[in-house]
Amino acid sequence: MALNQVSRRSFLHFSAATAAAFLVPGGVLPVQAGTLSHGLSVFGDLKYPKDFTAFDYVNPDAPAGGKIAMTALSWRYNQNPQTFNTFNTFNLKGDAPPGMERCFDSLMVRAYDEPDAVYGLVAESALVSEDSNFVTFRIRPEARFHDGSVLNAEDVAFSLNLLKEKGHPIISQSIKEMVSATAHDEHTVTVSFSGNHSRQLPLLIATLPIVSKTYYTRYNFAVSTLTPPLSSGPYMVGRYEIGRYIEYRKAGNYWAKDLPVNNGHHNFEIIRLDFFRDRQATFESFKKGRLTFHEEYSSKAWATEYNFPALTEGRVVRKEFAIRLPSGGQGWFLNTRLEKFSNPRVREALGYAFDFEWSNAALFYDLYTRTQSFFENSEMKAVGVPGQAELMLLEPHRKDLPEEVFGEAITQPVSNGSGQDRSLLREAALLLEEAGYNRRGEQLIGPDNKQLEMEFLSNSPAFERVVLPYVKNLRLLGIKASLRVVDPAQFQKRLENFTFDIVDTRFSLEPTPGPDIRSLWTSASADTIGSYNLSGIREPVVDELVEKALNASSRLELITAARALDRVLRSGYYWVPQWFKAYRTVAVWDMFGIPDDMPAYDFPVETTWWVDSEKAARIGNED
Repeated sequence: MALNQVSRRSFLHFSAATAAAFLVPGGVLPVQAGTLSHGLSVFGDLKYPKDFTAFDYVNPDAPAGGKIAMTALSWRYNQNPQTFNTFNTFNLKGDAPPGMERCFDSLMVRAYDEPDAVYGLVAESALVSEDSNFVTFRIRPEARFHDGSVLNAEDVAFSLNLLKEKGHPIISQSIKEMVSATAHDEHTVTVSFSGNHSRQLPLLIATLPIVSKTYYTRYNFAVSTLTPPLSSGPYMVGRYEIGRYIEYRKAGNYWAKDLPVNNGHHNFEIIRLDFFRDRQATFESFKKGRLTFHEEYSSKAWATEYNFPALTEGRVVRKEFAIRLPSGGQGWFLNTRLEKFSNPRVREALGYAFDFEWSNAALFYDLYTRTQSFFENSEMKAVGVPGQAELMLLEPHRKDLPEEVFGEAITQPVSNGSGQDRSLLREAALLLEEAGYNRRGEQLIGPDNKQLEMEFLSNSPAFERVVLPYVKNLRLLGIKASLRVVDPAQFQKRLENFTFDIVDTRFSLEPTPGPDIRSLWTSASADTIGSYNLSGIREPVVDELVEKALNASSRLELITAARALDRVLRSGYYWVPQWFKAYRTVAVWDMFGIPDDMPAYDFPVETTWWVDSEKAARIGNED
C-alpha cells in the first residue's frame, strides 16, 4: 500500500527498532528490509564489511599534493564543458562548471568495483523498513561544512526536500516517488517513499548532494550565482576565470578525509578544468603542458597527431584503458515533437543515408564499432530473437508494437563503404515514399506540399567532417539538410528547450540503471524542460518497460526488462546511432601514479590518481 506520510505512531515504532538496530554489530550482510547496514545495494551482498579500511581499487598510501590540469571528462545537471556563468549546479538556471558536485558531501558514496553499492559518508549507517517505504540514516556527529558549522539531519532533510521541489529536473523527476525527508533529532533522518518507487531510489537519495539549510535560508537556491555556495566536500572552488578555467582546491579542514570511503581518494591539491571552444585548441594546450591529462576522442588525431616532441622524448605517454561500463548511446537524436519526424518510416530512412563504414575507414582509421543498442557494451543489449522471458513482457503489447520487435534485434544497415551506397539510398527513398514523400525534380516534397528540411545542431566545428558527408547523402534524397554550429551556451539552452531538429550527443548509463532513465525515455519527461528525452519519446509500452526494469527484484529480471525495452526503443528509430569503442584513449604527461587496478564501473582519474614526485621531477614538471 502506498504511504503518503509518516504517522507519529508508525515513526515511534520504527524509531525504536532503529535505535536498537544501531547497536547491532555490522558485517557483510545482504541488503534487505529490516537490516541495519553500513551500505546499500540494489541486489545481493555488499563486497566490503563494516570494518573495511579502503576500497580495493585505490592506493591507500598515495601521496597528497600537486595538480592535475584537464578538460571535463563528464558533466551533469546544468553543467557545460565549454563555459560557465554560475556555481549553482543543482538547478536549471545558467551554465555551471563540471565537477561542482565534488564540493558537496552526500549520505553515501559509490564503490566503483560493484555495480550499484554505496557506503556511508555523512551517514554512518542506514536501515530500510520492512515494507521498504522508509529508510532511516544515522548521521555522523563529526560532519561539518567548510565554515566549521555542523552538518546535521536538518541539513539532510532540507536538501532532499529542496532538490525535489526546486532541483534540476534530472534530480526532481528522478526522486518524485520520495514523499518526504524528516529530521527527528540532530543525527537521525528518515526518508519516506510512495510505495511505487524503484529499488534504486534509496541509493540515488543516498548519493545526492547535501547543502546547508542555514545558507539557503539566507540565499535563493533557484537563481544562478557566481558566489561559490557553502559546501562540505573534499574540494572547494579556488581560482577561476569565467569561461576559461576553474580550479578546485582541496579543503584543508575536510572533516571526512580519514574515513574508509575516502582513504586513497582526493589526492590532488588542485584539480584544474580548462575550457576550450574546439578540439584543436585543447590539443595544442596539452602539447605545451598546460594540460597534463587529455582523453583523445578524435580517432584521426590518435592515429596521426601523436608525434610531437614531448611524446617522442618520453615526457608524454599514451595509454588505453578498457571500458567495462555500458557505453550508452551516441548518435543523432531526432526531435519527434516536430511533425516532420513524427513518422517512424521517415526516421528509419535517415539511418540508411549515413554511411558508417565509409566514415569509420576514411575518418576514424577503423577504430570504432557501430552502435546498435541503447545499452551498448553491456549484457542489457538485446541480441537475436527475444527469449521466453522477454516475450512474456512484450506479448501483452503485440498489437501496439511493430512486428520487427518480435524478430531479430534491429541493427543498422551495412553499406559498401563507398560513402554513397546507392542501394541503401534506394531503400531510404522507398521508406520516404511510404511515408508520403515524393520527388519533384531535386526536392523531396512531403504531405504538407513543402520540401523536407532538417538542421543538424552542434557546438563544435570539429564534427563538420562527419556531418557534411551525411548531409550530402540526404541532399541526394532531395532533403534540404544543413549543419549549424552554435556557441556552448546557446547549444545548452536549445537542448534544454528542445528547439532543434537533430542534435548529436551522448548519454551514458550506470551498470544498474536508476530512476534517471525515466528522464531519457518516458512520456512524462518528453516535455519536461531540461530532461534528457531529446527525441521526445512518448510510448506507453516504453513507460511500462522502464518501470519493469526499475522495479526488478533480481539482476536477471533487470536484464530481461532492459533487453525488451531496448527492442522497443530500437524499433522506434528515434535516433541515428553513431559509434563507440570499448576502451579509452588517454595521453598524459608522465607525472602521475595510477592504481594497479582501475575499477570496472568508473574511470575515477581525479579521485584516485596522484602526482608521483619522482616522475614529475624527471620530466621537469614540479608544479
